[in-house]
Amino acid sequence: MPSLKVTKTGNEIFAEAMRQINPDVVAAYPITPATEIVQIFSQFVADGLVKTEYIAVESEHSAMSACIGASAAGARTMTGTSAQGLALMWEMLYISAGLRLPIIMAVVNRALSAPINIHCDHSDTMGARDSGWIQIYSENVQEAYDNLIQAVRIAEHPNVKLPVMVTTDGFILSHCLEVAEILDDKEVQTFVGTPPKRQTILDFDNPITLGALDLQDYYFEHRRQIAEAMANSIKIINDIADEYAKLTGRKYEFFEKYCMEDAEYAIVLIGSTAGTAKDVVDKLRSQGKKVGLLKIRVFRPFDYMKVKQALENVKVIGVMDRADGLNSYCGPLYSEICTCLYESEKKPVLTNFIYGLGGREVKEQDIEAVFNDLFRVGKEGKTITTKYIGVR
Repeated sequence: MPSLKVTKTGNEIFAEAMRQINPDVVAAYPITPATEIVQIFSQFVADGLVKTEYIAVESEHSAMSACIGASAAGARTMTGTSAQGLALMWEMLYISAGLRLPIIMAVVNRALSAPINIHCDHSDTMGARDSGWIQIYSENVQEAYDNLIQAVRIAEHPNVKLPVMVTTDGFILSHCLEVAEILDDKEVQTFVGTPPKRQTILDFDNPITLGALDLQDYYFEHRRQIAEAMANSIKIINDIADEYAKLTGRKYEFFEKYCMEDAEYAIVLIGSTAGTAKDVVDKLRSQGKKVGLLKIRVFRPFDYMKVKQALENVKVIGVMDRADGLNSYCGPLYSEICTCLYESEKKPVLTNFIYGLGGREVKEQDIEAVFNDLFRVGKEGKTITTKYIGVR
């Protein structure tokens, strides 16, 4: 396997993966902290390193609109954005999924305004979680690279045909250097291959209509088809991960179990905080405490049965949300974990922790405090409804 170790930021690794994928069209509008992704890629275009048609548009709404047009015409299409940019795409996110277009988007997670904030939390992509896009989250720069390459195959699979967003945590990953192993250009090209044949608006011998009026007669059926495609993607994501593992030696699951074999106390979270949490788990394990971590990588589709199996024997679980549901009860990840454990014979005690909003730093002592709360819940049997970590 030809490979090379490089030192790159999350933005640089996204741009590098895009260069190796060599998409037909990239349409984008810059936004902090995702600007560098499309900026670097535009230089690849200017230098003739890719064949891509680069479209500089006037807004993120326009960017996704251009991506929809390009993908509908049969082009392998990519873009990148963050926070307010993703929010401005809102209308078009639903349209791209509803039209079953395999668009790939690199998203840098950033808090939504107001107040104005440019740092990390997951409120942007969590807000889009039910738009019909597959969502894959990255713990580190290596995962960001590997996830983006796999996303192309996932989106374009004939049994899926849904857009995919791959995320990194703003500034924590997007602007921080890490060592990652990248494939040779030819290896990436071979892996992503030629897009499978699909119906397009430029196939004049087999004309189709996209985006037509769809009222009571068929709208329901078409929305159900999207749900079925999302369910079908579970197997496809696993199959492509297996194929990628044979190529790279790096195996990815829907979630990562860290010290979960005999864990009585566990936390569940998404993104870069998993790295800090693993260090805390190691520390507490050295003290004889049976603790573990479940890191969610693929949030949409959500593999309920597998998550249930991984958690149902844990005594007390703390679900850590880097987004606030603003409904006075829980964050979005917590509601998913509650749902999948509802019918378990052994129902673990669940508590919710909101953390890191607007880029608030999460330290080892914060994770230790979460585990201490879980120990107290296990001892006293009193559940914490929702607790905010690190808020003044």
